[in-house]
Amino acid sequence: MADSVSSARVSAAPAVSLSVVVPVFNEEAVLPLFYARIRAVLDGLRLPSWELIFINDGSRDRTLDGLRALAAADPAHVRYLSLSRNFGHQIAVSAGLDVTRGEVVAIIDADLQDPPELIAPMLAELRAGQLDVLYAQRRKREGESFAKTLTARGFYRTMAALTSVEIPVDTGDFRLITHRVVDVLRRMPEQHKFLRGQIAWVGFRQQAFLYDRAARAAGETGYTWKKMLRLATDALTGFSNVPLKLASFMGFAVSGVSLLLMLYTLYSRLVLKDYQPGWASLMMTVLFLGGIQLIAVGLIGEYLGRLSDNVRNRPLYILGEDSGEIKA
Repeated sequence: MADSVSSARVSAAPAVSLSVVVPVFNEEAVLPLFYARIRAVLDGLRLPSWELIFINDGSRDRTLDGLRALAAADPAHVRYLSLSRNFGHQIAVSAGLDVTRGEVVAIIDADLQDPPELIAPMLAELRAGQLDVLYAQRRKREGESFAKTLTARGFYRTMAALTSVEIPVDTGDFRLITHRVVDVLRRMPEQHKFLRGQIAWVGFRQQAFLYDRAARAAGETGYTWKKMLRLATDALTGFSNVPLKLASFMGFAVSGVSLLLMLYTLYSRLVLKDYQPGWASLMMTVLFLGGIQLIAVGLIGEYLGRLSDNVRNRPLYILGEDSGEIKA
C-alpha cells in the first residue's frame, strides 16, 4: 500500500460527475448502514459516473477493515485513504478533496446526522441556481445536549461578529461545492484548517439549503470539547485579527487607568496630604498589569505559533494506506 504524503496536489479536469468525500473516525458500527443509504442515493441519481471516497482518520476500531471490505466489493466506485494517525476532521476532509475528480463534490460525515438522501435535492438546486457552493444550514439539531447546542450557536455568532469573512451560521461541513472551489482549496496549504471559513473566503455563488439535523445513528461523536475548542481557535486566528487588536486596546486602556492612578496618588500625597503607604494597592496594580501583559503575549504567541507551523512546510497529512484510484 501507499506510504505517501500530501505534497502533490495536481489540478485536473473533472473525470466524474459527482465525488462524495466522507471522513470517518471510529465509525465501525454505522459504516454499513451509511454505505447502504448513500449507495441507494447515488444509484438513484443515475449519473454518468460517480465516486465515493472515504478517509480513515486514524480510527482505533475496525473501521479500516470495513473500508477495505467496501472497496473490495465495489472497486468501480469506492476508494479509501487511511491516514497514518489521527490528523483531525478538517485535514481528513482536505485529504479527500486532494484526490477528488468530480465536477461537483459533496462533503458529508458518516454518522448519518446529515441525511445522505439530501444530496439529490441539493444537487438539483446547485445546478438549477448555477451555484458553486450549496451549504446545508441547520434549522434544528436533534440528539445534542443543551450545552452543545448553546456553545455551537455562540461560536457561529461570535465568528460572524469578529471576522471580516461572512461565515454562515449554524452550518457544518455538509455541503456541495464545484470543482473550481476545490481547485482553490487545494492551493490553500495552511496547517490549521477551518474549511467552512476557507470556502466562505473563496467567494463565488453560495447559497443555503435548510434542513433538520438528526441524531447520530450509532457510536459517539469524534468532536470532543477539546477538539471543538481547537477548531474554534483555528477559526478565530485564521480569519480574524480582532484578538490582537483587543490585546492592544487592553494595553492602552490599562495604561490610561494606570496614568490616572498615578495622578491621583500624587494629588493625595502633595495636595490632600492623605497618603497611606501600603502593599495591597501596589500588589493589585502589579498583578493586574502582569495579567494583561500575559494575555497579550499569549495571543501574540498563538498567532506566531500558527505562522511557525506553516513556515515549517511539513506535509498536511501522511497516508498509511490507499486503495488506489478508481478506474471506472
